[in-house]
Amino acid sequence: MAFFFGIAPTNPQIIGDNAVNQKLTSDRSEMPKKNRPAPPPAPNPVMLLEKPTPNRLRRFACMMYEGVLLFGVIFLAAYLFDTLTQSRTGLTFRAGRQAVVFAAIGIYFLACWRYGGQTLPMKTWNVRLIDRDGKTPPFARLLFRYLLLWIVPLVFASIIWMLVQITTYSSIYMLIVFAPFTLFVWTWFDADKQFLHDRLLGTRLISV
Repeated sequence: MAFFFGIAPTNPQIIGDNAVNQKLTSDRSEMPKKNRPAPPPAPNPVMLLEKPTPNRLRRFACMMYEGVLLFGVIFLAAYLFDTLTQSRTGLTFRAGRQAVVFAAIGIYFLACWRYGGQTLPMKTWNVRLIDRDGKTPPFARLLFRYLLLWIVPLVFASIIWMLVQITTYSSIYMLIVFAPFTLFVWTWFDADKQFLHDRLLGTRLISV
């Protein structure tokens, strides 16, 4: 008769199981906060100062990963700029586009460094940025770090440009792809194997 009127028969075992599950859920929600697991403690700055410098291979892998993410950042910034300015070619408003891309990359790095001292690739390769006190550097120092890290690659790019002007071999421009990795040159002379901009600003990269 129950099936005839469209009513499913009740199973006493199912009803009992549901009652037990509801009781367990209620007990969990009423658990005192003091019995709940505490969040992991913040890292001790003194202990962070004792961490070693990540080797060059890990930093190289981190830079390659950053390049993949920066492709998306640059594409989005350039797309928004071209949409707002109605640019038809890459040569239109070229200086403005470069300024917007430069700012977008800076915002990405500054936001990641300021809140946690790590970008996503740095988290993947267990690399962290700290200051001389073992803490996350202040915003002003991070801004100077972003500006200074461009100097060495730009000097290398300028040398490549001058070589092209002298030799008239435009194929030399292909060497420009090595410009970001010229940052590693200073690490061979630094006692702590840090980058030049980190040495100048009192910041350092550590393994975590």
